[in-house]
Amino acid sequence: MAAWPNPALPLLLVAALLTFEDWLTTPSCSGGPPAAHASGDLRAMMVADLMLLGSDASYADRFFRDHIMSKFFANSIQTLKPDMMVVLGDISAKGSMVMEHKWISVIEQFEGILGRYTSLPLHIALGDKDVGTCATLEGKFVHRRAKHLPGLDSSGCGAFEISNVTFVSLNAVALLCGNNALRFGVEKFMERENHHFQSERVNEAEYYPLGCEKRESFTDISWRQNSMKSGSGPVILLHFPLHKFDGEVTGVPTFSEAIVSDYSSLSSSSKQSGASGRSPYDRLHTLPANSTQYILQALKPRIIFNAHAGSFSDFVHADGTQEVTVPAMTWKTRGVPGFVIATFDAKGAVTLRCCYLAQEWHVIMGYLSFLCLTALAVRWSH
Repeated sequence: MAAWPNPALPLLLVAALLTFEDWLTTPSCSGGPPAAHASGDLRAMMVADLMLLGSDASYADRFFRDHIMSKFFANSIQTLKPDMMVVLGDISAKGSMVMEHKWISVIEQFEGILGRYTSLPLHIALGDKDVGTCATLEGKFVHRRAKHLPGLDSSGCGAFEISNVTFVSLNAVALLCGNNALRFGVEKFMERENHHFQSERVNEAEYYPLGCEKRESFTDISWRQNSMKSGSGPVILLHFPLHKFDGEVTGVPTFSEAIVSDYSSLSSSSKQSGASGRSPYDRLHTLPANSTQYILQALKPRIIFNAHAGSFSDFVHADGTQEVTVPAMTWKTRGVPGFVIATFDAKGAVTLRCCYLAQEWHVIMGYLSFLCLTALAVRWSH
């Protein structure tokens, strides 16, 4: 094997590759450099739709996408210094179709991507790719998924508090599903949270319910007078967006540059299957109007975070409730991977920053260009 004419050249090439990867995986965020982390503030990194495959991951996933994503998470956490991380559903690309041991392998894959940052407080909500659609949604199956995720009860909902900010995570998939028993359970969970906030109880045994009881029907939920002020409730975490009512005065929703084409004219006949990405029809899913009304009226959310749509948006409901859709953190939806940094200050204000990773074809072209330059450097050195 021929020796390198210049012994320093391999070191220079390695240094150049590391510099290139660092630049490539540094997040591009709105709002300029991150503000100083004030005492008492809580900074949360909101990600969604990771679409991991666990033990079924391909060679490209394991040795290319996971490698880049791991460096992206590391650079993002080092740069933005979040206090916690939230995954808003669909951590798996096909979790609803695999055995429990493969579901565990998805979680292990994510832990591998996070690397040394697995100690960061983490909450993972359930999405439709994790537990299935209404046709197959079943309580025991959801429990087998939820028991491996921190902070979720057997129905896939949960509540927790960190740095004096209260979060309520709802199984949004169940709320889509008519008379499904899980839906009644989630509605009962919301009723208990409504009672908790109105009574201002802090008993931990009551605040962390072990399960959700079945109700006879949605109409049985008491639409009692709510003494809570608008925006005084918890931060709501969902996978699906809320229903948008006709005539709502909302201001102008904002979207990322990576927004996909308008699917509003598509019908259910255009639905396509497959775990490699979402169909246009799937992007139209929103919670029913009655579930939306109860979330807004009973819980008086401080702010709502959801996913599923694939791109970022910031929407304000008629009652003033802000709803933020977090972009997908995957290239499999053919968009630009991204996340949202939400900073909650002691006065109740929430500041948002949306951050993006490069498009996959930019990454591939960057590596190919680097390989070409390396080949030319080697040739010239001889």
